Amino acid sequence: MARTAKRSDPEGRMTLVEHLRELRRRIVICAISIVAAMVVGWFTAPWVWDQLRAPILAIAQQGSRDAQINYPDITSAFDLNLQIAFTVGLVVSSPIWLYQIWAFLGPGLTGKEKRYALGFICSAIPLFLAGCYAGWAVFPHIVQLMTGFAPQQDAALIEARSYLDFVLKLVIVIGVAFVVPVFLVLLDFAGIISAHSIIRSWRVALLAIVLFTAIATPSADVLSMFLLAIPMVVLYFAAAGIAWLHDRRAAKRQEALYDEPAGVPEDVA
Repeated sequence: MARTAKRSDPEGRMTLVEHLRELRRRIVICAISIVAAMVVGWFTAPWVWDQLRAPILAIAQQGSRDAQINYPDITSAFDLNLQIAFTVGLVVSSPIWLYQIWAFLGPGLTGKEKRYALGFICSAIPLFLAGCYAGWAVFPHIVQLMTGFAPQQDAALIEARSYLDFVLKLVIVIGVAFVVPVFLVLLDFAGIISAHSIIRSWRVALLAIVLFTAIATPSADVLSMFLLAIPMVVLYFAAAGIAWLHDRRAAKRQEALYDEPAGVPEDVA
């Protein structure tokens, strides 16, 4: 966001009122894009819900137990479709509202801050999407395991809203976990932590990754756990490598600065 001033000046700085007007305009654009995308999400909601409840239908078809989605009140189905439409709309319109956020904050950033922000966005978004895909791939195993704790003679009646919230939270949490290495690199570039501390903590990081993937993929097949853990381990060490290169370059620049001889004025004859 550009610097605030009491009145506009030739340098292009905006007044507080102009900032508020610009913010309102950006918010309106974001809201319109989300609502328009929600229309698309409303028509795709039945297909999305069929994909989400597929593990429950698979459990029922196996015949091991009775499992079905339950709608506790008359408006539950409508609320569910509305929530799915909003989620789809938020994802589909993300390029627009992300750009609006950047367009509002970008003018107030320095050149170095812009490079950091662009680097973070360009790396974090693909990693978040990859993490969401990984969460989507493993959530059927979790549903199968969790419903397996109920006695076989009992029916698993799962509330639709709770089930949708569970799946969305799981997918988002795994997506955020894939972005954690980017935060480590950003903290290193900001001088808050060093590459040495990241590398030194590799044992703790591996233990945390294994525990996280074991909880996220609680199935008898350990292959799913390793398929989720391996990319997270690779991303962690990739972040450590990038931070190490950055610290090395920063140290060389610092040494070169100290090694420069002080300018000595020549004696005037």
